[in-house]
Amino acid sequence: MLIDRLAFTGLRNLGMLDFTPSSGINLIVGRNGSGKTSLLEGLHILGMGRSFRTRQLKHAIAHDAEEMTLFARLAGEPPLPIGVRRARALAELEMRMGGERVSRLAQLIEALPLQLVNPDAFRLLEGPPAGRREFLDWGVFHVKHGFYDAWRRAKRALKHRNALLRHGRMDANSLAAWEQELALWGERVDNLRREWMASFVPVFEETLARLIELPELRLRYSRGWDKQRSLQEVLEQGRSADQQMGFTQNGPQRADLRIRLGRRPAVEVLSRGQQKLVVSALKLAQGRLLELTTGRSCLYLVDDLPAELDAEHRRVFCRLLESMRCQAFITSVEHDALVGPWQSHTPLAMFHVKQASSGAGQLVPQAQIDFTTE
Repeated sequence: MLIDRLAFTGLRNLGMLDFTPSSGINLIVGRNGSGKTSLLEGLHILGMGRSFRTRQLKHAIAHDAEEMTLFARLAGEPPLPIGVRRARALAELEMRMGGERVSRLAQLIEALPLQLVNPDAFRLLEGPPAGRREFLDWGVFHVKHGFYDAWRRAKRALKHRNALLRHGRMDANSLAAWEQELALWGERVDNLRREWMASFVPVFEETLARLIELPELRLRYSRGWDKQRSLQEVLEQGRSADQQMGFTQNGPQRADLRIRLGRRPAVEVLSRGQQKLVVSALKLAQGRLLELTTGRSCLYLVDDLPAELDAEHRRVFCRLLESMRCQAFITSVEHDALVGPWQSHTPLAMFHVKQASSGAGQLVPQAQIDFTTE
């Protein structure tokens, strides 16, 4: 669903915002520290319930404010208003959809699917498996019915098994019961992940080919336990070793998405610019598969588009976004690098984040952009 109105108050160094974004590409320019990334952060909190800049949302509240309120209206019949509020004095995030308070973060994530391409996105290649599992599960959650319930049940069973493992004396009957529960739902999670991978890989490969030629790059899903044995068998045979470690060493919580170029990890071979294009292909392919599977659109947040990319690869990236007919918010300190790559028919809006005398960033729309077409 497209956002046709945004209103933010109390978010970092941004002043009060209330504006209508383009249904296509929204270009956000401004000096370092003016608040460009904060705008993307607000959108990310709206769609994910958390920030990509801090683990504690209270740190995203403006220093002179007691709370932040983030609101978006999603276009449709009828329109769907969504909003979040975080007060400095409260630990919980208040979430609302359609005027009603909601308690499950999954409802927020489902309402506003989004993908973020920023410097932290390199962790998909160079970081620990947890980030790749999160990327994988975002895709499965949005296109596979029943995944969230299976994932939640497996997580609960894992928590109880780990608690029993840490006890000095285990209750064998309770342990067996939770192992059976973990095996049941863990296998279900794995099946849904593998089904999603079968659909995702062709879309990713086609997306990557439109950005850069890397024919030897491959994705491989590792489920987190011996592929020759059932999870029930692995858990039963691993009890003693797991008890010594104090946690469950095998299961869906150890799954990974391995990204290799030939026989080596891609991160060891690719340049920084190539890595950004691979990460971008992963993120854009997520949204493309979502649209192909469900008909729903994905929002894209791109922080500092020119970073690591030369002019030609910026143009290729922008051509792909144009062909997707998606809504995106893209930031840069470089006005010309952000404006130049687009074609004249692309729906565009440009906003300049300027710092007011108070120090707060103010979003100023620019009425006209001159294009140079090829």
